[in-house]
Amino acid sequence: MRRVLLVLALFFALSAQRDPILVPEVSQDEVQVRQGFTGTELLLFGAVLDPSGRRAARDYDIVVVLKGPSFPIQVREKEQIGGIWMNADNVPFRSAPSFFAVASSSPIGMIVDERTAAIFEFGTNFIQLSPTGAIDPEEQLRFRNGLVDLRTRQGLYKQDDGGVEVSEGVLYQARIDLPSSVQTGTYTAETFAVNDGRVVASAIAKVEVRKVGFERLVETFSQVQPFFYGLVAIILSVGMGWLAGRLFALI
Repeated sequence: MRRVLLVLALFFALSAQRDPILVPEVSQDEVQVRQGFTGTELLLFGAVLDPSGRRAARDYDIVVVLKGPSFPIQVREKEQIGGIWMNADNVPFRSAPSFFAVASSSPIGMIVDERTAAIFEFGTNFIQLSPTGAIDPEEQLRFRNGLVDLRTRQGLYKQDDGGVEVSEGVLYQARIDLPSSVQTGTYTAETFAVNDGRVVASAIAKVEVRKVGFERLVETFSQVQPFFYGLVAIILSVGMGWLAGRLFALI
């Protein structure tokens, strides 16, 4: 019996060693948001190797998922009443990624089944969003789709089937654009190696997006002293309004 267990343990150990190793890199590990920031392009690249550090024995499909920091959000539906667009129903979600992008070497539907895609969030259709309370599943799906559609049009959610280029089964690269409206915080770039519909390896790289210069000063002040930040904002608004009124009076 002990010999059988030993053989099985050795078999599983050798099987695990055959799984590839991912070595991910990002073109820049910090994105600085300054005044006039118009967005930037991230190059996510790396290599697929076997445990000995040599070229992997098989060809693997590669999927890259880039996610921004998540925040609670309330999705509102607008309705036209008497010719005026007004807020109607709303659904709060516990958290939603501020940015979400997926790139793959082949169409997701050809790489994995829907269950696996849902587990690893391989696509905008599989972003995991949970409402804060009980809600009808059809309503939840409608508001979820509305949020995904809105952020897709804003360039914050995107999916690029075929966006990963794999060279000679070893090197891979994907280019993902970050828009000017991108949120600050820590972004995770997770790379997956897929073979025969199964995720066999994954690795994570991180990117920091932060404001610098005057924008950073204003952001820090608003977080550390929110009361005085609001007070200064009100004073500036009243002052600018008064100044504009005086200028118009002189014309």
